[in-house]
Amino acid sequence: MEEKKYIIEIATSDFTTTQSAVEGGADRIELCANLAEGGTTPSFGTIKQCREAFTVSLYPIIRPRGGDFLYSKDEFEILLQDVKLCKQLGCDGVVIGLLNMDGTIDLVRTAQLVETAYPLGVTFHRAFDRCKDPFVALEELIEIGCERILTSGQQPSVVDGVDMVADLNKIAADRIIIMPGSGVRKENIKMLVEKTGCTEFHSSLRGKTASKMSFIHPSFKDSAESYMNNFISPESVSELKKQIF
Repeated sequence: MEEKKYIIEIATSDFTTTQSAVEGGADRIELCANLAEGGTTPSFGTIKQCREAFTVSLYPIIRPRGGDFLYSKDEFEILLQDVKLCKQLGCDGVVIGLLNMDGTIDLVRTAQLVETAYPLGVTFHRAFDRCKDPFVALEELIEIGCERILTSGQQPSVVDGVDMVADLNKIAADRIIIMPGSGVRKENIKMLVEKTGCTEFHSSLRGKTASKMSFIHPSFKDSAESYMNNFISPESVSELKKQIF
């Protein structure tokens, strides 16, 4: 029997955390800004610098703001422009997610983004976890050509949504990749592999590290925003991988 090949995708928030994730052995990067808001589109400079520095598969998230996944006409134009930009910069794919007011997938505009991104791969992100009927949405996203779905099984943590993820993966039957995310850690990834049958996993492994500033302004000495930076330990990525390789 052919041995399964597992892929670990790490969500990063800037150049430095991307560098650390790559060093730790990440197979793919979901490049974001503002991970505390669930991830928004990184800047042109960040995407360009990461693409030039790293050969690892690079998928920027295309999300113009935090909040919901119901986008105006103007916001959709921003999505389109950012997808085109990622294509020009030589990214391997993009990560998107759009819903209608009634909780269905915004099929028309999602299809337009998939078409615009081609031949880049397209991951439909955890907007999927806020949709009304995940099993209908699964078939629709297969139909319009998405490459994978990032999901926690419609729960805040994938540990609680593991049964739905397993059902989705079974029904998908290799027509689309189901990638569990949200709460994937070294302590539970083996369980997730066994229960879901999935082969791709998404984790952010987010941490914080103290600023290297020597001058700390006394008025802001307790301000995490001023003196704490996002951090990923390369070891945490390699330890996650060790659990399933």
